[in-house]
Amino acid sequence: MRAPVPPQASAGGGRTFVLNDFAPAYHDLLRTGALRERAAAAVERLRSCTACPRSCHVDRISGVPGVCGIARFAIVSGASAHFGEESCLVGRRGSGTIFYSGCNLRCVFCQNWEISQRRDGRIADGRAIADLMLGLQEAGCHNINLVTPEHVVPQVIEAVALAVEDGLRLPIVYNTSAYDAIESLRALDGIVDIYMPDFKYWSSEAAGRLSQAADYPQRARDAIREMHRQVGDLRFDARGIAQRGLLVRHLVMPGLLEESEAIFRWLADAISPDTFVNIMEQYRPEYRVLQHPERFAAIGRRPTPAELELARSLARRAGLWRIDE
Repeated sequence: MRAPVPPQASAGGGRTFVLNDFAPAYHDLLRTGALRERAAAAVERLRSCTACPRSCHVDRISGVPGVCGIARFAIVSGASAHFGEESCLVGRRGSGTIFYSGCNLRCVFCQNWEISQRRDGRIADGRAIADLMLGLQEAGCHNINLVTPEHVVPQVIEAVALAVEDGLRLPIVYNTSAYDAIESLRALDGIVDIYMPDFKYWSSEAAGRLSQAADYPQRARDAIREMHRQVGDLRFDARGIAQRGLLVRHLVMPGLLEESEAIFRWLADAISPDTFVNIMEQYRPEYRVLQHPERFAAIGRRPTPAELELARSLARRAGLWRIDE
């Protein structure tokens, strides 16, 4: 992986991306008492769930699972100091990662299908997840990294409120597929410091065929606009550790470089040419791609080095320059 553009670099207009003073966004909500109120309101919305774009309207409070397969309480598959994320999140002590089970997408190539579709893990209420966050902080992690939280936003807010009251002081990273409901993102305004969406597809055809969500591209665009409105471009502390802002991931898939090009152009034009982008090369055929090779032959291989280099070139041509490859 190539090193990202140093955070001290400046773009046109002399802009820099170093925060001299930082406090997690949720501290303001804690002082006013609004954080606990925000949590209670979010949980109440589970009675007719619209936590994600599926809007299945089931009563998850009463124990009915949504399309995501999760009912009132989240399922956590694991929590640890993770060193496989972007270097600006990992630093020397790791990113404090909590993996949520269940998912609102049905990606045929999912590399974590045991978690997303089979929902391996253990049920955890807000208190248990808050304790996980505090334990990761005690272990020295640089942030709390919530993986696949789109369908459990109320449970996330509930846990964060409890953890903050007990001394949590780390930035919250919202690590998402970008298939997010605007209502949920607005509930997270002032709670999340770093949004990290993976913008997967540009076309409805690809999203419907590969993730059973033809509305994904528009939902992702709306979500990323809202994320950027809340936190702006990615900024760092003096050590190069991300503190606040938007970090967009894009998984390069074989034969889908036109999708990549359109995504990069949109990010540069509609969001910001200063958007920090990780061009990910770890796609490999998994899950249903292996079970039904005749149906998914087009994505039944890894991207070639030439495809990966072309993706990087397309990002630069689009006007993006803060590229973690």
